[in-house]
Amino acid sequence: MEKTFYIPQKHLENLKNFVQPNKVIVIYGSRRCGKTTLLKKFLEGVSEKYLFVNGEDIFVQEQLNSQSIIKLKNFVGDYKLLAIDEAQRIPNIGLNLKLIVDNIENIKVIATGSASFDLYQKLGEPLTGRKITLKLFPLAQLELAKIEKPHETKANLEARLIFGSYPEIILAKDDREKITYLRELASSYLCKDILEMNGLKHSDKLIKILQLLAFQIGSEVSSSEIASQAGINKKTVEKYFDLLEKVFVIFKIRGFSRNLRKEVSKSPKYYFYDLGVRNVLINNFNPINLRNDVGMLWENYIISERIKKQEYTGLQANNYFWRTYDKKEIDFVEERSGKLYAYEIKWEPKKISPPKDWNETYPHSEFLVISQDNYLEFILI
Repeated sequence: MEKTFYIPQKHLENLKNFVQPNKVIVIYGSRRCGKTTLLKKFLEGVSEKYLFVNGEDIFVQEQLNSQSIIKLKNFVGDYKLLAIDEAQRIPNIGLNLKLIVDNIENIKVIATGSASFDLYQKLGEPLTGRKITLKLFPLAQLELAKIEKPHETKANLEARLIFGSYPEIILAKDDREKITYLRELASSYLCKDILEMNGLKHSDKLIKILQLLAFQIGSEVSSSEIASQAGINKKTVEKYFDLLEKVFVIFKIRGFSRNLRKEVSKSPKYYFYDLGVRNVLINNFNPINLRNDVGMLWENYIISERIKKQEYTGLQANNYFWRTYDKKEIDFVEERSGKLYAYEIKWEPKKISPPKDWNETYPHSEFLVISQDNYLEFILI
């Protein structure tokens, strides 16, 4: 497959709808997930005059850090759209973007950034009410479905569970190339934002924490236990958790609790946005029929794809898992429009009924088992 091949990104459609005068569209996402590609592809279809700059350019940093309305106006000139890649590299970018959208009539702005926690700090209050945030993830199946026939999607499922769906992985010609790419991604990019921008030095501890999380997919995670196993204190572990979420490596799901005293809600579960990243951390690229973690992979895959769908289609939902102290549980619970939807996620199709306690406590909820038979309806439609 040619490297120039473009897989249509769902946010390309959303950008066309959201870009508007005197607003800043901020695109967050992990490194190498396609933010620059998305921005350039969008600009290809723009008819108005635009200025595309990179925040790593020293001249650009100097101009967009000026806090001078005159300098900012001179920099933008008569362009109608300002597109800034790697915006997190520019000091005081939030304040300067506020000055731009407040003082240059009808200007449109798009900014991308990989280190979301850093960009949040810099954008934060200055752009309150002036920005729209879009999150970008490794390719979603609802995007890949645009270039695949149904039988190809079925054939590619195992590869998605093992190698994930970063754009370079989808375009790689063989498994060896995929593994090489994932190892480079893990060693050079995964932790770079965290270690660079927070002055943290213990990359070995960070990798250890990620490895421990990789073995606990679908299980509640105790930061105290992780701290003990990693040989660092609990507060440091929690800081790493927070930063890893903010750079889109992992995400957490909290326990759902409303009515029952025996509902568990203290410890969250963590999942990886990309299973290729998870598998490279534990150095396991074995085929599905040789693995003992298929259930974990499947649960992670379904939930991460669902979260991508929520973001890309504007599906508003609060996400949870549900468990009681006597081990009754449901893998995934969505709260949408005041109603509860419970999902049990199984690799092999099974006929399962929801726990009695759940039915009695939330009688108006819906329940569905997600398996290979029906998962595409859950993550695509």
